[in-house]
Amino acid sequence: MTGAGTPASNRTGLTALAPGLLLTALLATGGFVLADLPWVKQQLHVSALLLVILLGMALKSVVPISAMVEPGVRLAQRPLLRWAVAGLGFRLSLGELWKIGAPALGVVVISTLASLAFGWWIAERLGVTRKLGLLLGVGGAICGASAVVAADSVVQGEKRDSALALGVITLLGTVGIVIYPLIGRGLGMSDFLYGVWDGASLHEMAQVVAAGFGVSEEAARVATVVKLARITLLAPVVFWLAWSMRRQAASAGATPGIVPGQPHVAPVPWFLVLFLVFALVNSIGVIPPSVLDWIRRADLWLLCVGMAGVGLQTGFGDLREAGWAPVVAGAAQWLVLAASSYGLALALVR
Repeated sequence: MTGAGTPASNRTGLTALAPGLLLTALLATGGFVLADLPWVKQQLHVSALLLVILLGMALKSVVPISAMVEPGVRLAQRPLLRWAVAGLGFRLSLGELWKIGAPALGVVVISTLASLAFGWWIAERLGVTRKLGLLLGVGGAICGASAVVAADSVVQGEKRDSALALGVITLLGTVGIVIYPLIGRGLGMSDFLYGVWDGASLHEMAQVVAAGFGVSEEAARVATVVKLARITLLAPVVFWLAWSMRRQAASAGATPGIVPGQPHVAPVPWFLVLFLVFALVNSIGVIPPSVLDWIRRADLWLLCVGMAGVGLQTGFGDLREAGWAPVVAGAAQWLVLAASSYGLALALVR
């Protein structure tokens, strides 16, 4: 007999999910704490998301992951990640975007979309698998790990695809932290011009800020706002991907919204609708700063839980098997993005 109001099936489901959720939560907390250490913040400039996925991959490579944790890991990897992506809207402010002006926004939109198209094209030419190429393109063009997570919610790539895309993007962005200030000084860029270029072309927000402070505080401020403008392109791009996946499924003879062999792809992803709603709420300014900071921290932790799920699905051996093609594709896309954004910034905002 089961207790009143607590069906056995519900208890069984929660019991099945608990081990995996506990493991991903522990890994997320570990990466979260490590990323807050002063030495990691000031010297390594790596995000909590990267640290968490590395912890998960290391564990997967050393210890076989028990079937007991798989249900909870899968829950963390997709449904929880979608809520976390929606929460990124609390980091966007329409008022901040307005301040940088139309020319800088033009630089962001044109260079981002051009590099996105090129990234997908070059990945296909180099023989990168289609879904990995989609994730690399979105992550490299828009906002790194967050973009990969959002895109994978509709692309639904193989287990290792997200981890591989994140690895390539982090490698290139880390190189950018070092070389961007040198290039900026070498070309005699003003703080504003450098900030626009930095924010429009480096991958992760942490990398953008680190490269910005490598020149000046003003450059970092401009770069941060420009990067936020770039992040606003995440929603329309992922909306388009969802529509494209549905159309391809329909042309293949599947039920609209169903990719053969994959879960349902909604015509309008609910988490992106929430992303836009949260961005609007944040722009209105009705949330007290202290509460907003708590929400952002909680959302980052939830992103880390999802990243732990991604890492636990992928070992380092999986990355070796992928070869150099993804790295070359990511580097080529970055060069196009950096060159086009600099040229446009030079012409429009100098």
